[in-house]
Amino acid sequence: MTLAPANPDHLTQRQLEQSLWSAANALRGPVDPGDFKAYVFPVLFYKWISDVYDYRHIEAVDDLGEDWSQAQEDEEYQTFIIPEGAHWDDTYDVTKNTGTNLNKALVAIQEANPGKLAGVFGDVNWSNQERIPQQALRSLMQVFERLTLDPAHVSGDMLGSAYEYLLREFAEASGKKAGEFFTPRHVVHLLVKILDPQPGDSVCDPACGSAGMLVETVEAVKLAGGNPRSINLYGQEQNLTTAGIARMNLYLHGVEDFEIKRGDTFREPKLLDESGKLRKFNVVIANPPFSLDSWPSQTWAKDPHKRALGSIVPPAKNGDWAWIQHMLSVMDPIVGRVGVVMPHGVLFRGGREAEMRQWVVDNDALEAVIGLPNNLFYSTSIPVCLLIFRANKSAARKNHVLFIDARARFKSAKNQNTLGDDDVDAIDAAYKRGEDVDDEIGLSLELVHRDEIRQHAYNLNIGRYIPTETRAEADVDAALASLRESQEALDAARAALDLRLKEAGFDA
Repeated sequence: MTLAPANPDHLTQRQLEQSLWSAANALRGPVDPGDFKAYVFPVLFYKWISDVYDYRHIEAVDDLGEDWSQAQEDEEYQTFIIPEGAHWDDTYDVTKNTGTNLNKALVAIQEANPGKLAGVFGDVNWSNQERIPQQALRSLMQVFERLTLDPAHVSGDMLGSAYEYLLREFAEASGKKAGEFFTPRHVVHLLVKILDPQPGDSVCDPACGSAGMLVETVEAVKLAGGNPRSINLYGQEQNLTTAGIARMNLYLHGVEDFEIKRGDTFREPKLLDESGKLRKFNVVIANPPFSLDSWPSQTWAKDPHKRALGSIVPPAKNGDWAWIQHMLSVMDPIVGRVGVVMPHGVLFRGGREAEMRQWVVDNDALEAVIGLPNNLFYSTSIPVCLLIFRANKSAARKNHVLFIDARARFKSAKNQNTLGDDDVDAIDAAYKRGEDVDDEIGLSLELVHRDEIRQHAYNLNIGRYIPTETRAEADVDAALASLRESQEALDAARAALDLRLKEAGFDA
């Protein structure tokens, strides 16, 4: 692969992406590909901060002339402060024990920008040469030394797109781990398009991963001609590395005003108002971990934020409906809407999940159920659906639920299926029009009164309501979806057991 020339005057999008992927490949061997993101993104962000700092310093000196002062430059020109000795050049020039100096520089930058960058670089110990040898780190930094990432050389849109490219590549390298931080962008695009964020909206993702859904809401408002800076973005993410990646993602996309909190959304929701109550949002959007079995079900009935809607506690071994309860609890009661990616099991599993389906139908909160094609995600091959909730439905949809079967709308790809732009537009149009789209192949939909849903004991399996399906076919679809979910749970349990056996000294 040919790298771009040193400090190029102009980079194409492809050259930038190739250069960034070369940085990842510099780690290949000593670092597992699934861990590339923990190393590449902090170094990329560090180089970007330093290059932009230099660019704005020149601007400040040119503009202010003899009136220049460091204090005025920091106040009026710089987004981030770089302390003396912590600039990229200071670290790169150290050719021995580079990791130790990199650690010191990143800590110094975080401490100098506590409100913006605290913890953003993750928890990598750069001085641990067993994890990242000196030569591998030097090779990584040498790739970025060839690049100038300031606005004169790389536009914000280019850099943001390149960051998304790296996220996608790292997701492919991570396999099933990818679900922890990455939702395929075509699925994100569809969900954001359906929820239709507007200028001035507050948007929350309580399981934000790398913040792809938050970034997409900004892009949607920008594309529609609105002011993207008017969007108020909020997210919470439990994993430290992923929370840092989310914040870097937003900064590199030109978003400077946002709140990303690190922590467990169930045990310690951190997006609160001044009185300590759950903050309410216009748009709540998420692709949370499917079938989470470690959520705090034992304390949910006494949750201080009263998120156990209808006094219903979802199953201890499956937190899907707990995520939905949280999202409905933070939805604005007047203009709020919620969009969430879920496995099909939430549509038909019994017990307390059936009670929650009854609650959302009887309270007229559920607006639409959209079945998507199989194999869209890196982390699972099971069929998924989108559930759309709305605080106040249109008159035509009150006391109804719109069912859309979009399983045939996809493009086959190497590792998983994808949704093309035409697929996204067709599904979005079907949702917004709420009627059969005669000229669109592969889509079926039906607006169903809740009385009919009651007659089916609140089973929301799409096949029960789409007239092209027989009840027998619907039952088979549900059985297959349940089988796939059970098989994935079994595979995960086996993997966990193998890991524990190896840690205990037993060879599989």
